[in-house]
Amino acid sequence: MTGAANIAGMVAAGFESVRLAFAEGQSIDRGGAQLCIYRHGERVVDLWTTRDREHDRDFDGESLTVLMSCTKGAVALAANMLSERGLLDFDAPVARYWPEFAAGGKSGILVRHLLTHAAGLMGYDPESGMGASDILDWQKSTDALARMTPLWTPGTAYLYHFLTFGFLLGEVMRRITGKSFGHFFHDEIASPLGLEMWIGLPEAEEHRVAHHFSSLPAVTEEQWRALFAASGIDAESRLSRAILHAFKTTDEAIHRVLTTRAGHAAEIPAGNGIGNARALARMYASMIGPVDGVRLLKAETMERARTPQTIGLGAPGNLRIFSRGEPQWFGFGFELPRESEPMLGKGSFGHAGAGGRMGFAHPESGIAVAYVANNMLWNNLVPDPRWVPWTEALREIAGLK
Repeated sequence: MTGAANIAGMVAAGFESVRLAFAEGQSIDRGGAQLCIYRHGERVVDLWTTRDREHDRDFDGESLTVLMSCTKGAVALAANMLSERGLLDFDAPVARYWPEFAAGGKSGILVRHLLTHAAGLMGYDPESGMGASDILDWQKSTDALARMTPLWTPGTAYLYHFLTFGFLLGEVMRRITGKSFGHFFHDEIASPLGLEMWIGLPEAEEHRVAHHFSSLPAVTEEQWRALFAASGIDAESRLSRAILHAFKTTDEAIHRVLTTRAGHAAEIPAGNGIGNARALARMYASMIGPVDGVRLLKAETMERARTPQTIGLGAPGNLRIFSRGEPQWFGFGFELPRESEPMLGKGSFGHAGAGGRMGFAHPESGIAVAYVANNMLWNNLVPDPRWVPWTEALREIAGLK
Protein backbone atom coordinates (compact mmCIF):
# COMPACT_ATOMS: atom_id res chain seq x y z
CA MET A 1 0.00 0.00 0.00
CA THR A 2 1.19 3.51 -0.72
CA GLY A 3 -1.19 5.41 1.53
CA ALA A 4 -4.22 7.59 0.86
CA ALA A 5 -4.41 9.09 -2.60
CA ASN A 6 -4.80 12.85 -3.00
CA ILE A 7 -7.89 13.28 -5.21
CA ALA A 8 -9.13 16.39 -7.00
CA GLY A 9 -12.02 17.09 -9.34
CA MET A 10 -15.81 17.02 -9.22
CA VAL A 11 -18.69 14.63 -8.77
CA ALA A 12 -22.35 15.42 -9.34
CA ALA A 13 -24.89 14.93 -6.57
CA GLY A 14 -25.54 11.24 -6.07
CA PHE A 15 -22.05 10.19 -7.19
CA GLU A 16 -20.16 11.05 -4.00
CA SER A 17 -19.41 7.40 -3.30
CA VAL A 18 -17.45 7.18 -6.57
CA ARG A 19 -15.00 9.78 -5.30
CA LEU A 20 -14.33 7.81 -2.13
CA ALA A 21 -14.02 4.60 -4.14
CA PHE A 22 -11.59 6.17 -6.61
CA ALA A 23 -9.41 7.32 -3.71
CA GLU A 24 -9.51 3.79 -2.27
CA GLY A 25 -8.43 2.23 -5.57
CA GLN A 26 -5.61 4.73 -6.05
CA SER A 27 -4.21 4.10 -2.58
CA ILE A 28 -2.15 1.24 -4.05
CA ASP A 29 -0.80 3.35 -6.96
CA ARG A 30 2.16 5.71 -6.90
CA GLY A 31 1.42 7.00 -10.40
CA GLY A 32 -1.20 9.36 -11.78
CA ALA A 33 -4.75 8.47 -12.80
CA GLN A 34 -8.02 9.97 -14.03
CA LEU A 35 -11.63 8.76 -13.87
CA CYS A 36 -14.37 10.36 -15.94
CA ILE A 37 -18.01 9.26 -16.16
CA TYR A 38 -20.87 10.49 -18.32
CA ARG A 39 -24.52 9.67 -17.74
CA HIS A 40 -27.15 10.46 -20.36
CA GLY A 41 -24.69 12.72 -22.15
CA GLU A 42 -23.71 14.77 -19.09
CA ARG A 43 -20.39 14.60 -17.26
CA VAL A 44 -21.11 13.49 -13.69
CA VAL A 45 -17.65 12.44 -12.48
CA ASP A 46 -14.31 14.05 -13.34
CA LEU A 47 -11.58 13.01 -10.90
CA TRP A 48 -7.82 12.73 -10.87
CA THR A 49 -4.90 12.20 -8.54
CA THR A 50 -2.99 15.43 -8.07
CA ARG A 51 0.52 14.00 -8.18
CA ASP A 52 2.38 11.46 -10.26
CA ARG A 53 4.52 10.37 -7.35
CA GLU A 54 6.75 8.15 -9.44
CA HIS A 55 7.96 11.14 -11.46
CA ASP A 56 7.30 13.85 -8.85
CA ARG A 57 5.16 15.90 -11.20
CA ASP A 58 1.65 17.30 -11.31
CA PHE A 59 -1.05 15.04 -12.76
CA ASP A 60 -4.38 16.72 -13.37
CA GLY A 61 -7.51 16.38 -15.45
CA GLU A 62 -5.79 17.73 -18.56
CA SER A 63 -2.73 15.48 -18.40
CA LEU A 64 -2.34 13.19 -21.39
CA THR A 65 -1.19 9.57 -21.49
CA VAL A 66 -0.75 6.88 -24.12
CA LEU A 67 -4.10 5.05 -24.19
CA MET A 68 -2.62 1.74 -25.37
CA SER A 69 -5.32 -0.60 -26.73
CA CYS A 70 -8.13 1.71 -25.67
CA THR A 71 -7.19 3.19 -29.06
CA LYS A 72 -8.78 0.11 -30.65
CA GLY A 73 -12.12 1.41 -29.42
CA ALA A 74 -11.64 4.46 -31.64
CA VAL A 75 -10.84 2.17 -34.58
CA ALA A 76 -14.00 0.15 -33.90
CA LEU A 77 -16.06 3.33 -33.69
CA ALA A 78 -14.69 4.61 -37.01
CA ALA A 79 -15.37 1.30 -38.75
CA ASN A 80 -18.95 1.24 -37.49
CA MET A 81 -19.43 4.86 -38.57
CA LEU A 82 -18.29 4.03 -42.11
CA SER A 83 -20.53 0.97 -42.14
CA GLU A 84 -23.49 3.10 -41.06
CA ARG A 85 -22.77 5.45 -43.98
CA GLY A 86 -22.79 2.54 -46.43
CA LEU A 87 -19.07 2.93 -47.20
CA LEU A 88 -17.78 -0.22 -45.47
CA ASP A 89 -19.41 -3.65 -45.74
CA PHE A 90 -18.34 -5.96 -42.93
CA ASP A 91 -19.21 -8.99 -45.09
CA ALA A 92 -17.11 -7.83 -48.03
CA PRO A 93 -13.63 -9.17 -48.80
CA VAL A 94 -10.91 -6.90 -47.50
CA ALA A 95 -9.40 -6.99 -51.01
CA ARG A 96 -12.42 -5.08 -52.36
CA TYR A 97 -11.01 -2.00 -50.65
CA TRP A 98 -7.32 -2.97 -50.56
CA PRO A 99 -6.55 -5.04 -53.68
CA GLU A 100 -2.94 -5.82 -52.74
CA PHE A 101 -4.22 -7.57 -49.62
CA ALA A 102 -5.39 -10.55 -51.70
CA ALA A 103 -1.78 -11.81 -51.96
CA GLY A 104 -0.75 -14.79 -49.87
CA GLY A 105 -4.08 -16.55 -50.15
CA LYS A 106 -6.04 -13.78 -48.40
CA SER A 107 -8.71 -13.07 -51.02
CA GLY A 108 -11.35 -14.70 -48.82
CA ILE A 109 -10.65 -12.69 -45.66
CA LEU A 110 -13.66 -10.52 -44.82
CA VAL A 111 -13.74 -7.17 -43.05
CA ARG A 112 -15.59 -8.84 -40.17
CA HIS A 113 -12.55 -11.10 -39.66
CA LEU A 114 -10.39 -8.02 -39.09
CA LEU A 115 -12.86 -6.59 -36.58
CA THR A 116 -13.05 -9.84 -34.59
CA HIS A 117 -9.35 -10.75 -34.55
CA ALA A 118 -10.10 -13.80 -36.70
CA ALA A 119 -8.02 -12.89 -39.78
CA GLY A 120 -5.03 -15.09 -38.90
CA LEU A 121 -2.69 -12.07 -38.94
CA MET A 122 -2.16 -11.53 -35.21
CA GLY A 123 1.52 -10.78 -35.70
CA TYR A 124 4.28 -10.69 -38.26
CA ASP A 125 6.42 -13.67 -39.18
CA PRO A 126 9.83 -13.28 -37.51
CA GLU A 127 11.37 -13.68 -40.97
CA SER A 128 9.59 -10.50 -42.11
CA GLY A 129 12.17 -8.41 -40.29
CA MET A 130 9.42 -6.33 -38.67
CA GLY A 131 10.58 -5.06 -35.30
CA ALA A 132 9.18 -2.60 -32.78
CA SER A 133 10.67 0.46 -34.48
CA ASP A 134 9.19 -0.55 -37.83
CA ILE A 135 5.67 0.14 -36.61
CA LEU A 136 6.51 3.84 -36.95
CA ASP A 137 6.43 3.31 -40.73
CA TRP A 138 2.83 2.94 -41.93
CA GLN A 139 3.71 1.81 -45.45
CA LYS A 140 6.17 -0.80 -44.27
CA SER A 141 3.72 -2.12 -41.68
CA THR A 142 0.80 -2.43 -44.09
CA ASP A 143 2.86 -3.75 -47.01
CA ALA A 144 4.16 -6.58 -44.80
CA LEU A 145 0.59 -7.53 -43.91
CA ALA A 146 -0.50 -7.40 -47.55
CA ARG A 147 2.24 -9.90 -48.48
CA MET A 148 1.69 -12.21 -45.52
CA THR A 149 0.06 -15.64 -45.58
CA PRO A 150 -2.44 -16.14 -42.69
CA LEU A 151 -1.25 -17.99 -39.60
CA TRP A 152 -4.49 -20.01 -39.48
CA THR A 153 -7.55 -20.39 -41.67
CA PRO A 154 -9.34 -17.04 -41.34
CA GLY A 155 -12.71 -17.13 -39.66
CA THR A 156 -12.15 -20.50 -37.98
CA ALA A 157 -10.46 -19.17 -34.84
CA TYR A 158 -9.47 -15.87 -33.27
CA LEU A 159 -6.51 -14.57 -31.32
CA TYR A 160 -5.87 -11.00 -30.26
CA HIS A 161 -4.17 -8.94 -32.99
CA PHE A 162 -2.04 -6.78 -30.67
CA LEU A 163 -0.44 -4.36 -33.14
CA THR A 164 -1.78 -5.46 -36.51
CA PHE A 165 -5.45 -4.67 -35.76
CA GLY A 166 -4.94 -0.96 -36.31
CA PHE A 167 -2.87 -1.27 -39.46
CA LEU A 168 -5.31 -3.71 -41.04
CA LEU A 169 -8.46 -1.70 -40.41
CA GLY A 170 -6.68 1.63 -40.69
CA GLU A 171 -5.48 0.81 -44.20
CA VAL A 172 -8.96 -0.33 -45.27
CA MET A 173 -10.39 2.96 -44.00
CA ARG A 174 -7.60 4.95 -45.63
CA ARG A 175 -8.46 3.36 -48.98
CA ILE A 176 -12.13 4.30 -48.49
CA THR A 177 -11.76 7.84 -47.16
CA GLY A 178 -8.48 8.97 -48.69
CA LYS A 179 -7.36 10.05 -45.20
CA SER A 180 -4.87 8.51 -42.82
CA PHE A 181 -6.61 7.03 -39.81
CA GLY A 182 -5.28 9.78 -37.54
CA HIS A 183 -6.70 12.46 -39.80
CA PHE A 184 -10.05 10.68 -40.11
CA PHE A 185 -10.23 10.37 -36.32
CA HIS A 186 -9.44 14.05 -35.90
CA ASP A 187 -11.94 15.25 -38.52
CA GLU A 188 -14.85 12.90 -37.86
CA ILE A 189 -14.62 12.04 -34.14
CA ALA A 190 -12.34 14.32 -32.13
CA SER A 191 -13.31 17.65 -33.70
CA PRO A 192 -17.11 17.25 -33.58
CA LEU A 193 -16.89 16.23 -29.91
CA GLY A 194 -14.09 18.60 -28.92
CA LEU A 195 -11.89 15.74 -27.71
CA GLU A 196 -8.36 16.26 -26.51
CA MET A 197 -7.29 12.95 -28.04
CA TRP A 198 -4.98 12.29 -30.97
CA ILE A 199 -3.64 9.39 -33.01
CA GLY A 200 -0.52 11.18 -34.12
CA LEU A 201 0.14 13.71 -31.34
CA PRO A 202 1.01 17.29 -32.42
CA GLU A 203 4.36 18.41 -31.08
CA ALA A 204 2.69 21.37 -29.36
CA GLU A 205 0.90 18.91 -27.02
CA GLU A 206 3.94 16.77 -26.19
CA HIS A 207 4.70 18.58 -22.93
CA ARG A 208 1.37 17.40 -21.47
CA VAL A 209 2.18 13.68 -21.76
CA ALA A 210 2.63 11.85 -18.46
CA HIS A 211 4.94 9.00 -19.42
CA HIS A 212 3.92 5.50 -18.43
CA PHE A 213 6.05 3.15 -16.38
CA SER A 214 5.73 -0.45 -15.24
CA SER A 215 5.77 -1.87 -11.73
CA LEU A 216 5.40 -5.43 -13.03
CA PRO A 217 8.27 -7.66 -14.20
CA ALA A 218 8.34 -8.42 -17.91
CA VAL A 219 7.69 -11.99 -19.04
CA THR A 220 10.77 -13.22 -20.88
CA GLU A 221 10.82 -15.27 -24.07
CA GLU A 222 12.31 -18.14 -22.07
CA GLN A 223 9.33 -18.05 -19.72
CA TRP A 224 6.92 -18.07 -22.66
CA ARG A 225 8.77 -21.01 -24.19
CA ALA A 226 8.58 -22.87 -20.88
CA LEU A 227 4.81 -22.25 -20.82
CA PHE A 228 4.57 -23.56 -24.38
CA ALA A 229 6.46 -26.69 -23.44
CA ALA A 230 4.36 -27.29 -20.32
CA SER A 231 1.21 -26.94 -22.44
CA GLY A 232 2.41 -29.34 -25.13
CA ILE A 233 2.74 -26.60 -27.75
CA ASP A 234 5.44 -26.74 -30.40
CA ALA A 235 7.32 -23.49 -29.89
CA GLU A 236 8.94 -23.82 -33.33
CA SER A 237 5.73 -23.93 -35.36
CA ARG A 238 5.09 -20.93 -37.58
CA LEU A 239 2.18 -19.78 -35.44
CA SER A 240 4.12 -20.15 -32.18
CA ARG A 241 7.08 -18.23 -33.54
CA ALA A 242 4.74 -15.47 -34.73
CA ILE A 243 3.11 -15.29 -31.30
CA LEU A 244 6.46 -15.08 -29.53
CA HIS A 245 7.55 -12.41 -31.98
CA ALA A 246 4.29 -10.48 -31.39
CA PHE A 247 4.75 -10.58 -27.62
CA LYS A 248 8.33 -9.37 -27.91
CA THR A 249 7.48 -6.65 -30.42
CA THR A 250 4.51 -5.43 -28.38
CA ASP A 251 6.53 -5.29 -25.17
CA GLU A 252 9.30 -3.32 -26.92
CA ALA A 253 6.73 -1.04 -28.52
CA ILE A 254 5.10 -0.23 -25.18
CA HIS A 255 8.26 0.32 -23.18
CA ARG A 256 10.61 1.71 -25.80
CA VAL A 257 8.79 3.10 -28.86
CA LEU A 258 5.72 4.56 -27.13
CA THR A 259 7.82 6.48 -24.64
CA THR A 260 9.41 8.58 -27.40
CA ARG A 261 8.35 11.64 -29.36
CA ALA A 262 8.50 9.57 -32.57
CA GLY A 263 6.19 6.98 -31.01
CA HIS A 264 3.70 9.68 -30.03
CA ALA A 265 3.79 11.43 -33.42
CA ALA A 266 3.25 8.28 -35.52
CA GLU A 267 -0.12 6.72 -36.29
CA ILE A 268 -0.35 3.28 -34.67
CA PRO A 269 -4.12 2.83 -34.31
CA ALA A 270 -3.85 -0.39 -32.31
CA GLY A 271 -2.28 1.40 -29.39
CA ASN A 272 -0.80 4.91 -29.58
CA GLY A 273 -3.84 7.11 -29.15
CA ILE A 274 -2.95 9.85 -26.69
CA GLY A 275 -5.57 11.59 -24.62
CA ASN A 276 -7.19 11.64 -21.21
CA ALA A 277 -10.17 10.15 -19.42
CA ARG A 278 -12.38 13.12 -20.29
CA ALA A 279 -11.89 12.50 -24.00
CA LEU A 280 -12.29 8.74 -23.83
CA ALA A 281 -15.47 8.87 -21.73
CA ARG A 282 -16.99 11.55 -23.98
CA MET A 283 -16.24 9.42 -27.05
CA TYR A 284 -18.09 6.45 -25.57
CA ALA A 285 -20.96 8.65 -24.40
CA SER A 286 -21.46 9.79 -28.01
CA MET A 287 -22.00 6.19 -29.11
CA ILE A 288 -25.02 5.65 -26.85
CA GLY A 289 -26.69 9.05 -26.96
CA PRO A 290 -26.20 12.71 -27.87
CA VAL A 291 -23.43 14.69 -26.22
CA ASP A 292 -23.98 18.41 -26.70
CA GLY A 293 -26.04 17.52 -29.76
CA VAL A 294 -23.49 15.11 -31.26
CA ARG A 295 -24.21 11.38 -31.56
CA LEU A 296 -21.74 9.34 -33.60
CA LEU A 297 -23.63 6.04 -33.90
CA LYS A 298 -27.30 5.46 -34.49
CA ALA A 299 -28.96 3.18 -31.95
CA GLU A 300 -29.22 0.29 -34.42
CA THR A 301 -25.54 0.62 -35.37
CA MET A 302 -24.53 0.59 -31.71
CA GLU A 303 -26.66 -2.50 -31.10
CA ARG A 304 -24.96 -4.35 -33.94
CA ALA A 305 -21.52 -3.22 -32.77
CA ARG A 306 -22.02 -4.81 -29.34
CA THR A 307 -23.58 -8.03 -30.60
CA PRO A 308 -21.25 -10.96 -29.78
CA GLN A 309 -19.39 -12.23 -32.86
CA THR A 310 -16.87 -14.72 -31.43
CA ILE A 311 -19.09 -17.13 -29.48
CA GLY A 312 -18.30 -20.65 -30.65
CA LEU A 313 -14.81 -19.71 -31.80
CA GLY A 314 -11.63 -20.37 -29.87
CA ALA A 315 -7.93 -19.82 -30.22
CA PRO A 316 -6.26 -21.65 -33.12
CA GLY A 317 -5.02 -25.15 -32.42
CA ASN A 318 -4.29 -25.77 -28.74
CA LEU A 319 -3.41 -22.17 -27.99
CA ARG A 320 -6.27 -21.53 -25.59
CA ILE A 321 -3.70 -20.64 -22.93
CA PHE A 322 -3.43 -17.26 -24.65
CA SER A 323 -7.03 -16.53 -23.80
CA ARG A 324 -5.66 -15.78 -20.30
CA GLY A 325 -8.47 -17.47 -18.41
CA GLU A 326 -11.87 -16.56 -19.79
CA PRO A 327 -11.29 -15.56 -23.42
CA GLN A 328 -11.82 -12.08 -24.78
CA TRP A 329 -15.24 -11.70 -26.34
CA PHE A 330 -15.72 -9.37 -29.28
CA GLY A 331 -18.53 -7.59 -31.01
CA PHE A 332 -17.61 -5.66 -34.14
CA GLY A 333 -14.28 -4.30 -32.93
CA PHE A 334 -15.30 -3.77 -29.30
CA GLU A 335 -14.50 -5.98 -26.34
CA LEU A 336 -17.46 -7.33 -24.39
CA PRO A 337 -17.48 -7.99 -20.62
CA ARG A 338 -15.64 -10.95 -19.16
CA GLU A 339 -14.31 -11.93 -15.75
CA SER A 340 -11.13 -9.86 -15.98
CA GLU A 341 -12.92 -6.92 -17.68
CA PRO A 342 -16.35 -6.83 -16.07
CA MET A 343 -17.19 -3.23 -17.06
CA LEU A 344 -20.80 -2.80 -15.85
CA GLY A 345 -21.80 -6.30 -16.84
CA LYS A 346 -24.09 -7.53 -19.60
CA GLY A 347 -24.70 -4.98 -22.33
CA SER A 348 -21.40 -3.16 -21.80
CA PHE A 349 -18.96 -2.71 -24.66
CA GLY A 350 -15.59 -1.00 -24.85
CA HIS A 351 -11.89 -1.75 -24.84
CA ALA A 352 -9.18 -2.08 -22.24
CA GLY A 353 -5.58 -1.00 -22.67
CA ALA A 354 -2.32 -2.45 -21.41
CA GLY A 355 -1.53 -1.69 -17.80
CA GLY A 356 -5.07 -0.83 -16.71
CA ARG A 357 -6.58 1.77 -19.01
CA MET A 358 -10.27 1.24 -19.70
CA GLY A 359 -13.08 2.85 -21.69
CA PHE A 360 -16.61 1.51 -22.09
CA ALA A 361 -20.31 2.29 -22.31
CA HIS A 362 -23.38 0.63 -20.80
CA PRO A 363 -26.38 1.77 -22.85
CA GLU A 364 -29.06 0.44 -20.49
CA SER A 365 -27.90 2.77 -17.71
CA GLY A 366 -26.79 5.58 -20.03
CA ILE A 367 -23.31 5.43 -18.52
CA ALA A 368 -19.97 5.87 -20.27
CA VAL A 369 -16.71 5.49 -18.35
CA ALA A 370 -13.00 6.05 -18.85
CA TYR A 371 -10.17 5.29 -16.49
CA VAL A 372 -6.62 6.27 -17.43
CA ALA A 373 -3.41 5.68 -15.46
CA ASN A 374 0.28 5.83 -16.25
CA ASN A 375 1.37 3.04 -13.87
CA MET A 376 1.17 -0.28 -15.76
CA LEU A 377 -0.35 -2.46 -13.03
CA TRP A 378 -3.05 -4.56 -14.71
CA ASN A 379 -2.05 -8.16 -15.47
CA ASN A 380 -5.05 -9.03 -17.75
CA LEU A 381 -5.90 -12.05 -15.58
CA VAL A 382 -8.20 -10.44 -13.01
CA PRO A 383 -9.89 -7.04 -12.78
CA ASP A 384 -7.43 -4.25 -12.03
CA PRO A 385 -7.71 -3.69 -8.26
CA ARG A 386 -7.83 0.05 -8.94
CA TRP A 387 -11.09 -0.45 -10.90
CA VAL A 388 -12.90 -2.59 -8.36
CA PRO A 389 -13.98 0.00 -5.74
CA TRP A 390 -15.38 2.60 -8.13
CA THR A 391 -16.96 -0.06 -10.37
CA GLU A 392 -18.85 -1.41 -7.36
CA ALA A 393 -19.92 2.10 -6.34
CA LEU A 394 -21.10 2.84 -9.86
CA ARG A 395 -23.08 -0.41 -10.06
CA GLU A 396 -24.90 0.51 -6.88
CA ILE A 397 -25.71 4.01 -8.14
CA ALA A 398 -27.00 2.61 -11.44
CA GLY A 399 -29.08 -0.06 -9.70
CA LEU A 400 -27.05 -2.87 -11.26
CA LYS A 401 -26.10 -4.75 -8.08
